Amino acid sequence: MLDRLSAYGIQPTPQRIAVAEYVLNTVDHPTADEVWMNVRDRCPTLSRATVYNTLNLFAEKGLLRTQPLREGVVVFDPHVTPHHHFIDEETGKVLDIPWDAVKVTGEKTLRGLEVREYQVVLRGRRRK
Repeated sequence: MLDRLSAYGIQPTPQRIAVAEYVLNTVDHPTADEVWMNVRDRCPTLSRATVYNTLNLFAEKGLLRTQPLREGVVVFDPHVTPHHHFIDEETGKVLDIPWDAVKVTGEKTLRGLEVREYQVVLRGRRRK
């Protein structure tokens, strides 16, 4: 983990390492509070403010992406390559959808707009 943080220009500290070990190894899309709740037992000196600052630093450096996928809540996504999301409306769980699984057409016909990036967010329920 030290090498990975250093590769992104992030000075490793015990708190940053603890946050990175959790958030970079999860398939979930946690909020900052969820990260804090999952890491605080391993690093009791970790404050909520440190978690927020660390996650924002990771996002600024490109190690994570912030995603406004839940109403009024930002989640952190360790999967930084292009992909889409599916939100299960029953559980609130966010799932990654491979980029090639969804086709978007017509972005080149949007006059006066230069599309830099797009992402499709699908909402529904998982089939049982």
